Amino acid sequence: MIPVTPLTSEKPSALATDISERLNAAIREHLLSAFAPDSTKTLRSFSAPEAAELLGVSGQFMRKLHSEGTIPEPEDVRGGRRYYTAQEICDAREILEKSSRKKGRYLPRRSGDEKLQIWQLMNFKGGSSKSTTSIHLAHYFALRGYRVLVVDLDPQGSLTSMCGISPEIEFDGLTVYDAIRYDDPVSMADVVVPTYFPGLSIAPSRLMLSEFETESAVHSNPDQPFFTRIRNALSQVEEDFDLVLMDSPPQLGFLTIAGMAAASSLIVPLTPSMLDVSSTAQFLELAGAYMGVIEDAGATLQYDHFKFLITRDEPTDVPSQQLTSFMRALFQDRVMSATALKSTAISDATMLKQSIYEVVRSEMTRATYDRAKGSMDAVGQEVEVMIHQSWGRK
Repeated sequence: MIPVTPLTSEKPSALATDISERLNAAIREHLLSAFAPDSTKTLRSFSAPEAAELLGVSGQFMRKLHSEGTIPEPEDVRGGRRYYTAQEICDAREILEKSSRKKGRYLPRRSGDEKLQIWQLMNFKGGSSKSTTSIHLAHYFALRGYRVLVVDLDPQGSLTSMCGISPEIEFDGLTVYDAIRYDDPVSMADVVVPTYFPGLSIAPSRLMLSEFETESAVHSNPDQPFFTRIRNALSQVEEDFDLVLMDSPPQLGFLTIAGMAAASSLIVPLTPSMLDVSSTAQFLELAGAYMGVIEDAGATLQYDHFKFLITRDEPTDVPSQQLTSFMRALFQDRVMSATALKSTAISDATMLKQSIYEVVRSEMTRATYDRAKGSMDAVGQEVEVMIHQSWGRK
């Protein structure tokens, strides 16, 4: 039972502890009542038109594949309509890729000397949609056949929660901290766990990850510099993935800088408000100074892409559009063409710890859903083009 008596502690430390304990108890009780302790997050099924779109084929071609027995029938057939699990779509990709004349047509994974793509999303302004953008990009690429790893560098663990792991009630496994700590680190392969979403794995986070900030101030030295910790950890699982997405904490600390040293590309999510733009300017000024320091210490920082992404975009809001135009004039092609719209569909989905790709279209106003999904698809497509450019593909 959650206590409802007044908070009477007079000492600030005791008051903060009481508030924390009461809030944690309330969250835990809510989660346990909403989700059974043994429940696991699952992914919805996809209709035949959705499956065809994800595979990049027509509905007629899908029916032809089934009639010829090229791909098996899905287990879920209702009223003559086929519904596919994400795993069944992945299996269909494997089958179609084997018979495709163009390599990578259905499985666009990296091959040969194409290097692992490590993208970091960072901004020390809270509310810039770093975690929301990260999970949408992760789902976008996983649904299209890429092998995706998300690395949650935020001790708050928002991305970890959205991947089906709730640190508040049941998670006591290894985290990113265990792979990058200074004292007896474990292999990153032991930290990475598959999620309920086929093609997507996560290196999870918990509050303990914040210890890396303290330890780095004490233990980082020329023999084991802090900025190599994440890069070295990711090298241990490099062959298992095509894309790594790192969600940074809203601060410019050792974790964010170590992520910058490991990344091959950077995205700075930015909401079109003057406060956020001013904050980002200060963030980048400080980041540039830190980059110079670690470069002097021997780090090699080279990015294939360094982009700004406008998030929470409102096309009908004149002041925000003026600020967006100002950003585009100032930074030109450094600002991504696609924007992540401010949408009730995305807000409602994230309230349920979901992305727009997990929501059934019929559960929302269809026009709202289509706008939101179209927006995130456009962001994913633009990032995909940049990844292919880095791989030297046309």
